[in-house]
Amino acid sequence: MSTPITPFTPSADLARPTVADAVVGHASTPLFIRKPNADDGWGVYELIKACPPLDVNSAYAYLLLATQFRDSCAVATNEEGEIVGFVSGYVKDNAPDTYFLWQVAVGEKARGTGLARRLVEAIMSRPELNNVHHLETTITPDNQASWGLFRRLAARWQAPLNSREYFSTEQLGGEHDPENLVRIGPFQTDSM
Repeated sequence: MSTPITPFTPSADLARPTVADAVVGHASTPLFIRKPNADDGWGVYELIKACPPLDVNSAYAYLLLATQFRDSCAVATNEEGEIVGFVSGYVKDNAPDTYFLWQVAVGEKARGTGLARRLVEAIMSRPELNNVHHLETTITPDNQASWGLFRRLAARWQAPLNSREYFSTEQLGGEHDPENLVRIGPFQTDSM
C-alpha cells in the first residue's frame, strides 16, 4: 500500500525550461543543460565519484548512458565545459507513461542553484517524453536531498507524491540501506 507524502505548497513559477536554457550558478557563473554525448562518459563518472553517497558504477556504464540513453539523460556544464550536474533515467518499457530517474548528481560548484530540479525538468520537457505523466525513483529513507528534490517537484507540478518500500536491506545483500519507490503523478506535461 502506498503511503502519501504531503507535498509543499505549489510554487507560482511553473515555467518549463528548455534543454538549451542557461541557469545561473554561484557567483553568476552560467551553467548549461544539454543531452550528454560520448565525450561526457568519463566526466560523468568523475562527477558521480565526487558525490557520495551515490553508488558509483563503471565508467563504461556512464558512457552507455551518455550515448544509448542520451535522450533520457542530461548533463549540466559550466563555461569551461566541466560537467557539474547529471541526471540519468529512462522511460519504462512496461509503463510508457512513466520516467524512472536512476541517478541525480550535482557537483559542489553548482549546489544550491536548483540545478537538480532544472535538470529533471529539462528532461521532462523533451518531445520524446510528451506521453510521460509519472516520475519514479528509489530513495533511501535518510537521503534528505533526494526527498527534498522530489517534494519540490511534486509541489511545482501540483501532483501527488507516494512512497513505499521497494528493496529491503536483505534484498540488497545486507550492505545497503533499503530503497523506497517514490512516484510523482499523474502530472500534466504543460504544467512544468
